[in-house]
Amino acid sequence: MLRDEVANAFKVIQDGGIILYPTDTIWGIGCDATNTEAVKKIYRLKQRDEAKSMIILLDTENKLQSYVTEVPEVAYDLINYAENPLTLVMPGARNISPALISNDGSIGVRIVKHQFCEQLIQRMRKPLVSTSANISGKPSPQYFSQIDQEIIEGVDYVVDIDQHSMEIKNPSTIMRLEPNGTFVFLRK
Repeated sequence: MLRDEVANAFKVIQDGGIILYPTDTIWGIGCDATNTEAVKKIYRLKQRDEAKSMIILLDTENKLQSYVTEVPEVAYDLINYAENPLTLVMPGARNISPALISNDGSIGVRIVKHQFCEQLIQRMRKPLVSTSANISGKPSPQYFSQIDQEIIEGVDYVVDIDQHSMEIKNPSTIMRLEPNGTFVFLRK
């Protein structure tokens, strides 16, 4: 089941499509983070201003340096000791679609702890875009059953895992982390 869903999602992403999938936080909409056309499909589906950036998911912190120019040493400690999912917003984004990079050059990155996501990212050998599965301005859905039909019909593939789970998952903690190691909480 898991292997099949990873294979199906991978094929859609390889073909430039967008998927609806479970994460370690809430349900997300995602695509290949290096494919600008796919990223723009997500902005259109969410009816979201392209100035509002989305985050990328990686399966291991060892890949951070591939997508962020300067990763301060403290980033690894923050990731390892975080009790809840943690998104780090860092300047110096690189090797991803320019449509994902904020005006200040930063990108939000989360090391995901979810079997489906980890296996898909390993298969892709690229970061996976992640943004909440809602129309911009509407509440983020807690469960699959709360996702708008417009979102479900607007993606190219809906992952068939955890759709019946009623476990409440919270959005990640967000911290802005500078190259010198200073950080501020953007969302706790």
